[in-house]
Amino acid sequence: MAQLNKNWVSHPNILEINTIPWLNELSEEYHEDIKLNTIPDEIIEKYLKNFNVVWLMGVWERSPTSKRIASEHLGLQEEFHKALDDFREDDIIGSPYAIHYYHIDTRLGGNKALVEFREKLAERNIKLMLDYVPNHVAIDHLWMLEKSNVFIQGTLEDLMMKPDEYFSKYGVIYAHGRDPNFPSWTDTVQINAFSPDARNKTINTLLLIAEQCDAVRCDMAMLLTNDIFKRTWKDKTGNPLEKEFWIEVILKVKEKYPDFKFIAEVYWDMEWDLIQQGFDFCYDKRLYDRIAAKDIKGIKDHLKADMSYQKKLVRFIENHDEQRSIKKLGEDYSKIAALLVLTLPGMGFLYEGQMKGYNIRVPVQLKRRPIEEINKDLFDYYKNLLSLISKRKIKSGNWELCEIIVFKDSNNHNLSDNIIAYHWWDFYNHFLIILNLSNTPSKGYIKIPSLQFNQKVILFEDMNTKENNFLHGEELNNYGYYAELLGWESNLFELRNL
Repeated sequence: MAQLNKNWVSHPNILEINTIPWLNELSEEYHEDIKLNTIPDEIIEKYLKNFNVVWLMGVWERSPTSKRIASEHLGLQEEFHKALDDFREDDIIGSPYAIHYYHIDTRLGGNKALVEFREKLAERNIKLMLDYVPNHVAIDHLWMLEKSNVFIQGTLEDLMMKPDEYFSKYGVIYAHGRDPNFPSWTDTVQINAFSPDARNKTINTLLLIAEQCDAVRCDMAMLLTNDIFKRTWKDKTGNPLEKEFWIEVILKVKEKYPDFKFIAEVYWDMEWDLIQQGFDFCYDKRLYDRIAAKDIKGIKDHLKADMSYQKKLVRFIENHDEQRSIKKLGEDYSKIAALLVLTLPGMGFLYEGQMKGYNIRVPVQLKRRPIEEINKDLFDYYKNLLSLISKRKIKSGNWELCEIIVFKDSNNHNLSDNIIAYHWWDFYNHFLIILNLSNTPSKGYIKIPSLQFNQKVILFEDMNTKENNFLHGEELNNYGYYAELLGWESNLFELRNL
């Protein structure tokens, strides 16, 4: 079964779920062993229905060797104890990024359970996304049984000089998977992106994945580009192939599944490179960093990029790799930042637990997480926001950044620097979103570049409070909309002619 619902919205919102801990938590709550196909409908209705995509992270069969290595790794042990006060060795299940086999983990119910869960999502027009790890597989993956050039190989000297980067198996010396800026992942073996055999295996694996879902998130996708791969592995690679890795792989998969989407985890300002190579969406780490740094000017400058780029970005304030947003940003800032990332062009991204105000980042090698109290106010905020975006179809049609006319106080201080405003519109609807990304009161005049109001009276309906403001078009044309916001405050307006 594949491609249950082919139509994609242009600017989807996605929820990432750390699947095994989530199901274990549901099993505790419902006092039964819950698999993907037995998730209660009320859970889907309460938590998932206002998303366009659900990403089940960590569904593939994990490596027993990865589990053993994690249990012996002192740095990971420290993280495990930090996340779980009552940590036990049997909490370790291995890394979801050291994949033993691309089969659905039996702890989730296997392939049949995924099929049934996907059908439930499709009934609600929700897409399903799964993982692919292109750079490496687990050191006990079945491909290791083959004598081929799928993997980067080393020499006896490499093994002796760099025992943390190379290992020996079946009489051959292989390289562990790595990012050039960090130590090797010692539970993995590095795939050779310049190997035709490796590319064929990648294509065949992704074709099998595309049978089971609507999109795939490709881990550390920039590591496979010709330039990065050659710089990382130098003379170990052989000669680059004629086509870039991703151009060849994505084209082959989309020949059979043209509506299947590729999402890249990407860093080092390489988003545009991977978009050019065929990715539908790429992580927007630059926006995340600027939000974290409270660099409002940098955020505004970033949002001035061309729409052809903006619509391809994945906007987030937390994921399984980053610190929980409420802990990093504080509750008030995290709320306004979430509003920003969920209403910008591109893919808005939430991580399961973010809505509940969870504080603890749980390592991906663990099967459970600590019990945390749900922040009801925060949960209601997210729930109302997601419902509003979904029901009003706010992210439809066209988008533009609005001009902020500077407002100064009697001491000549600029009171408008912290305001960001933008406009969504299609043939029928106009939405104006105004945010104060600071804890200080701000004010300014908002001019919408594409709108000429003429002599009409315009209704500004506040979608949160349901209050109505009536303004004359001539005044809006001459001065703009006057916005006055408290710290961390926002306005979400629907505009109508009267």
